[in-house]
Amino acid sequence: MSELSINTTQNVKINFIAASAGERLGAYFIDLFIKICYIITILVLFFSVFKLERWFNTLDDWSVGAIFIIFFFPIMIYSITLESIFEGQSIGKKIVKIKVVKIDGYQAGFGDYLIRWFFRMIDFSSFYGLVGFITIITSKKSQRLGDMAAGTAVITLKNKINISHTILEEIGDAYVPTYPLVIKLSDNDVRIIKENFHRAEAKNDHEVLYKLVAKIESVTGIKNQSGNSSDFLRVIIKDYNFYTQNM
Repeated sequence: MSELSINTTQNVKINFIAASAGERLGAYFIDLFIKICYIITILVLFFSVFKLERWFNTLDDWSVGAIFIIFFFPIMIYSITLESIFEGQSIGKKIVKIKVVKIDGYQAGFGDYLIRWFFRMIDFSSFYGLVGFITIITSKKSQRLGDMAAGTAVITLKNKINISHTILEEIGDAYVPTYPLVIKLSDNDVRIIKENFHRAEAKNDHEVLYKLVAKIESVTGIKNQSGNSSDFLRVIIKDYNFYTQNM
């Protein structure tokens, strides 16, 4: 199981687990099943319901080919269309709970999905998909050729989640917040802060704690009133929960 370290735009490192070859194959076959169902539906409508085979016999081969390309065009653009709409997920990826992300921390865009789609012809269509499968299981970041060319990776979203992995923090009804400017942060900011705070505390990494405090101060304008990095970060997380839960 490969771990991916991504530096976010806030210059904070966050770790993801790369999707396994099995998860990616599962998503691939789910999407393939959907495509096959679409093809069967089109063929049934054409030849069983509307009885268009006689009309087809009056057309030349080029016209018939053009009609089939038009009707099966959705199959050709299935992956790039859905990944663009659902920000890195097809229906298969949604069911398996995996997602395409940029390895530089930015959201993948249409150009990235286009590169991945183009390389599908090499990764999956040649040698019965062996090229893509082999590169996924041998690359450090579990990337196929399309991922390497686009600078993307596929991560799993199935990590076990509990309150320590989210922005949620248990606070009492009598809690009094200290830093109102904490609302300048986003949910994602606080999630990153909390994850890195807990990790740094476990390792007694004072340098990371200091950097987190400095980053919060520069982004929000808040000044650490406690003089202790750990106490400050605990209050920041609780204050954010207080304000967002009571807005």
